[in-house]
Amino acid sequence: MKIEVKVPQLSESITSGTLLAWRKQAGEKVQRDETLVDLETDKVILEVPAPADGVLESITQAEGATVKAGETLAIIETETTTRSEIPATPPQTVKTIVQPVQPVPPAPPVEHSLPKSEVLPVKRLPDDGPHRQRLSVQSREGRETRTPMSRLRQRVAERLVAAQHTAAILTTFNEVNMQPVNELRQRYKAEFEVRHGVKLGYMSFFVRAVCDALRQFPIINASIDGEDIVYHDYYDIGIAVSTPRGLVVPILRDAQRLSFAEIEKGIADFAARAQTGAISIDELTGGTFSITNGGVFGSLLSTPILNPPQSGILGMHKIQERPVAENGQVVIRPMMYLALSYDHRLIDGRDAVQFLVAVKAALETPERLLLDV
Repeated sequence: MKIEVKVPQLSESITSGTLLAWRKQAGEKVQRDETLVDLETDKVILEVPAPADGVLESITQAEGATVKAGETLAIIETETTTRSEIPATPPQTVKTIVQPVQPVPPAPPVEHSLPKSEVLPVKRLPDDGPHRQRLSVQSREGRETRTPMSRLRQRVAERLVAAQHTAAILTTFNEVNMQPVNELRQRYKAEFEVRHGVKLGYMSFFVRAVCDALRQFPIINASIDGEDIVYHDYYDIGIAVSTPRGLVVPILRDAQRLSFAEIEKGIADFAARAQTGAISIDELTGGTFSITNGGVFGSLLSTPILNPPQSGILGMHKIQERPVAENGQVVIRPMMYLALSYDHRLIDGRDAVQFLVAVKAALETPERLLLDV
């Protein structure tokens, strides 16, 4: 009995994908649910499994081919000959690997490193044109590699360029004294972890502070749709999570309704499932505002890029002890720079600045976040 292996149904926002490496070759035995090939889409990489046990008789789509939902990828010859023993519609299960598309902190300069054996000593030649040109050509021979850009990277590039071209992105900065948050965490972190089974981190404070500020300045949580402004009466906050394959931004739905423990558990769950590729497309779709923390990588200051149609994104950075003035005295405090990038077509500078000041005020009096006042 021959069974077709087809491209699984994709989400509404994904129309096609690119086949990556086939894990099985024609003539090899396969088992039901064994991954046959990876399918790269604009948002995720999917694993296409075998619908039944048998032999991979033929492959109808080569690596690198662009395919759409429902197209046949391969034919499996099963060992069963009775139609009743074979499901009428072989189930297609899909595992989401990762989605590195949502907004990311500015990338560090790319460093092209080479094994020491390939690094050639360079002599100092006379400073004249012909010699310098010859040195330039000879030193590059065999030391450049050209590879096609992945579909995911192409999509990231398209979205980032589109964001720059379609939105009037502006960034405003402030700094926050993190000592009150640090003191509160130190005071309650042990009890919090025992009671809730998760650590009390910084992100719950920032999510609650952002929701509080969005409530005061709803325009930051709005978006542009054609000639209309869409105001959202909910706060779906995207949280950037690092994975081995890149940065993904799953969404905390209705974050304004979540407790500190629920926020921390949600983020911990995202982080754990992101490592194994278990985050679904739906969890990566939508969002009214985003938070990205470049500080975990050592970034001191950055200008995050919007994720359209969102109109704002908050950039967190490294906490660093710095001298600051308090009550006429110079003291050392753990300070963090905050950056708010926003769409100036919709948001005036006054609202953006006041929003960031509200976030700063909430973090410097964190007990108010606990009391919900």
